[in-house]
Amino acid sequence: MYIVIAGGGKIGSYLASILLKSGNEVAVIEQKLTTADRLSMQLEGRYLVIHGDGCDSRYQEDAGIRGADVFVATTGQDDSNLVSCEIAQRVFHVPRCIARVNNPKNERIFREVGVECVSSTTLIANLIEEEALLGSVSVVSSLTHGNVALAEVVVPRMRHFSDEDGVLVEEIPLPDNALIAAVSSGGDVEVANAETLLFSGDKAIVVADEDVLDDVRLAFRSL
Repeated sequence: MYIVIAGGGKIGSYLASILLKSGNEVAVIEQKLTTADRLSMQLEGRYLVIHGDGCDSRYQEDAGIRGADVFVATTGQDDSNLVSCEIAQRVFHVPRCIARVNNPKNERIFREVGVECVSSTTLIANLIEEEALLGSVSVVSSLTHGNVALAEVVVPRMRHFSDEDGVLVEEIPLPDNALIAAVSSGGDVEVANAETLLFSGDKAIVVADEDVLDDVRLAFRSL
């Protein structure tokens, strides 16, 4: 995956190093020149360090935001994190934006504009590594001695379908040995069929062989 991080402080640099070790590509936008210089020498892997303001669309574009799978804002200022995520989400249509929130009272504001917010660096890393593949997949339980998994998939913001019109279940290119059994939308759950519509943010309950879960991720990534 390609992840752009706004903020190269302790949290941003630690997050970047974790993601790089996992084989991801990372770009870090850092406003302080001394910090940016230090990161450019310390990080290892396929990375890019940009000296600039993460709230400025020019620097986001320099960081390759148009090709990013995930944008993460990790500065110590909630207002800066909110603005940078809004730009990444609304201007560049990044499928997933995650923000560090320093004041828990601000969480509601982030959620109202569709930005995921967390306060733990480890949680951010886990969200990216396990769930942020443009349609997150978390295994709810294993069935039949662990050969079949019941997984919950969050429908991402879609690039090839309309978020407003949704996508039919039958149009999602799931692999063999995988099917969408139910859909949760706004707290309501219904059994899925070929004519069921899925919208960005809905949760699809997928029954699949465990060895095709990565292909399930890719199917939702292609929407």
